[in-house]
Amino acid sequence: MRTETGQVFKLKDYKPTDFVVERIDLTFELDPRETKVISRVILHRREGVAKDVPLVFDGDELTLDGLQLDGSDIDPALYDVTPDTLVIRGLPESAPFEVTVSTTISPETNTALMGLYRTNGVYCTQCEAEGFRRITYFYDRPDVLAVYTVTIIASKDEAKYLLSNGNYLGGGNYDEGRHFAAWFDPHPKPSYLFALVAGDLGLIEDTFTTMSGREVALKIYVEHGKEPRAGYAMDALKRSMRWDEEVYGREYDLDIFQIVAVSDFNMGAMENKGLNVFNDKYVLADPATATDADFANIEAIIAHEYFHNWTGNRITCRDWFQLCLKEGLTVYRDHAFSADQRSAPVKRIAEIRLLKAHQFPEDAGPLAHPVRPESYREINNFYTTTVYEKGSEVVRMIRTVVGAEDFRKGMDLYFERHDGDAATIEDFLACFAEASGRDFKQFSLWYSQAGTPSVTVSTDWNEAKKTFKVTLEQSLAPTPGQSRKAPMHIPLAYGLILPDGSEFAGHPTGKEAADGVLHLTRRRQVFTFTGVPGRPVLSINRGFSAPVNIAMEQSTADLAHIARHDSDGVARWQAISEQATRHLVEASRLARDGRNLPSARDLADILVATAADDSLEPAFRAQALTLPAESDIAREIGSNIDPDAIHAAREAVLSEIARAGLAVFSDLADGAPKGPYSPGAADAGRRALAGIAMNYAAIAEGSPARAKAAFDAADNMTTLSQALQVMTQNFPAAAETRQALDTFRTRFADDPLVLDKWYSLQALAPGAGTRARVEELLAGKDFDRTNPNRMRALVGAFTSGNPTGFNAADGGGYRLLAREVVDIDKRNPQLAARLLTAMRSWRSLEAERQEQARLALVSIRSAGNLSADVSDIVDRMLAA
Repeated sequence: MRTETGQVFKLKDYKPTDFVVERIDLTFELDPRETKVISRVILHRREGVAKDVPLVFDGDELTLDGLQLDGSDIDPALYDVTPDTLVIRGLPESAPFEVTVSTTISPETNTALMGLYRTNGVYCTQCEAEGFRRITYFYDRPDVLAVYTVTIIASKDEAKYLLSNGNYLGGGNYDEGRHFAAWFDPHPKPSYLFALVAGDLGLIEDTFTTMSGREVALKIYVEHGKEPRAGYAMDALKRSMRWDEEVYGREYDLDIFQIVAVSDFNMGAMENKGLNVFNDKYVLADPATATDADFANIEAIIAHEYFHNWTGNRITCRDWFQLCLKEGLTVYRDHAFSADQRSAPVKRIAEIRLLKAHQFPEDAGPLAHPVRPESYREINNFYTTTVYEKGSEVVRMIRTVVGAEDFRKGMDLYFERHDGDAATIEDFLACFAEASGRDFKQFSLWYSQAGTPSVTVSTDWNEAKKTFKVTLEQSLAPTPGQSRKAPMHIPLAYGLILPDGSEFAGHPTGKEAADGVLHLTRRRQVFTFTGVPGRPVLSINRGFSAPVNIAMEQSTADLAHIARHDSDGVARWQAISEQATRHLVEASRLARDGRNLPSARDLADILVATAADDSLEPAFRAQALTLPAESDIAREIGSNIDPDAIHAAREAVLSEIARAGLAVFSDLADGAPKGPYSPGAADAGRRALAGIAMNYAAIAEGSPARAKAAFDAADNMTTLSQALQVMTQNFPAAAETRQALDTFRTRFADDPLVLDKWYSLQALAPGAGTRARVEELLAGKDFDRTNPNRMRALVGAFTSGNPTGFNAADGGGYRLLAREVVDIDKRNPQLAARLLTAMRSWRSLEAERQEQARLALVSIRSAGNLSADVSDIVDRMLAA
């Protein structure tokens, strides 16, 4: 793996390669310790490049076995080679030529899980972002597109299936005991999309008929015995393919589409052309082992990786600074797909929760960066919520700005103009500018300016003149490397709700307000509505149309009016959430100062009434009853944060709500659907409402008995895990909780994915003893430290999801993470760096905790021999 480096890559330094790759032929002779790789690359010198300019290929921990030019060995005097670079001089000036590179690699000892590695007897690749250079010397960058032919040779006993990108050319016996398979991908692609999988796997198959009538073979490979659990993934794949045809006119373009599920994987999944590789947690599901959330995640991630076929594969990004061009856009597409498959308002609420919980803190801390960064040291560290989730929000805003019709025109133009290209953000925006006739120069600042904009909103109602003025003022705080920022184009969807609950149909004059959207483009703007019959209540940023912080003095009565009457379900939820947040922030501050907490009766009345309102869909009621998390409250407080005070305040509010609504919650807790399990949105919503009602009822009763009874009677994983969560969160030391945990462990001892839930629930339990329990579990003889899922389930859950346990005043949580990061970094730098981001908000803590966090970061920094991944993160955290 690459160790720490001071090299900084800058967007402004981009230049094309000196040589153009026309095609690449790869041959793999697979062996756990000595896999031989032969790469035959046909290239020509780019026009205008001088004849004395050498060819420079990337490598990473490689050893060169052989090097040929047009079939003849190259004179060693004409090349220089290190584990990380191959430089070849004296190449032809004009005619195409062939360079053959031979290397030997060891998949079995590749614990970084980048390049070609071996897990549970299966050979697997992960090449994004820069893993291909761990296989062979090559131009490992996204703007080098080539046609690939791949031949795989392996033992028949060891690898039943030999898979790669594209269409199957054929195969057969290679020699005694070995066989081969050849694959050809006719679509030029960058090296990061290369894939190879070989192993003895189980298989489920289906077909899909495209809109032009072609039949595509669909195959999903999993571990033997798990084939029935891949059925939902196959169904989600077929629905994704049909949706992309109907909504975007995008048809699949190969004869076969394959998915392989593996247990050791750093990411959720990878969109390799025609051969997606998945973390098995996002493929395997059945009612007994997967929750409703697991089913929803599988549906979304299957769709995401499939949609990449056009937004990422057919059109890729010119360089890694443009990563959001494929990821943010494809997240937007998978969000839209899930909204169509499920409840659109509930899906949008979940997206907002995720954005505020993870991306807003990233924007506000030392790891802040624009959606399109200007520079980086380690590209692996920019697979962030800013690139993905905020990148998606920017695409959503484009649709809001231009409207649905011109958005589709812009997307069609993008597909037509850039198919087969490595494109840029400028290319993307130009398509919408042309389709809509709008100028996107100011809007493009969303890609280049870091941070979350704040919009201050004030209103003025003139009874005599029947006018209503809305004043908007935007600001954007300094972030690392960006102190002064220009005004953004912020599209804010709005509504004026009249006293009778109806909506005012008029709109302010001027081009900056149309179709229910106020377009804030200057520092300060005033919008005036005339002819308003009665004092309205302003509903602003409906649907969370822009990823901004809204600062607005609205009374509790006005928020309640929005919650009762707004036609936008997301706005109704935001009004309820705002009331809860205000109360929790104030209660947390009082708890920090040792003062009595205010009554939450008004909030309790609103939430209990919402819970009892059968006119609202169950999934919406479940979202409304879910109080802002402790991390959300901390974000709103902003500085001098005391996690213990926040926890105490939130627990007190939960208790008051629970007591006020015990009768309602008791009734709803029994409302889960009966009969055969369905992962569909309707039944999942009823289970979600029953689960949160069970939590409130158990809190009010002060006993785990209700949850333990639900645990014992559960016939699906959703109810089982809900009940166990109620016990571990509220009664961690109770005998019933210990018994349920033991039962769960025994029942699912042979199922690693389900056992990950067991680890996470214990890591998330409140109380002073949780850290000791995490240490005990880490030291267990059957705990697999090499599996990313397992480490995320325990260490990741504790550090990112347990604010009081992780942020203990004695600094023990920080020291635990520092120790684990240094240890993991030796094997898997990507995993180590991602776990370390749990400390991104350390400077917002109160002084004592800040110092303990700083010391932990310094201890990592002083460990020495860190990977580039970890050193980049820790340096940025300490420098800010």
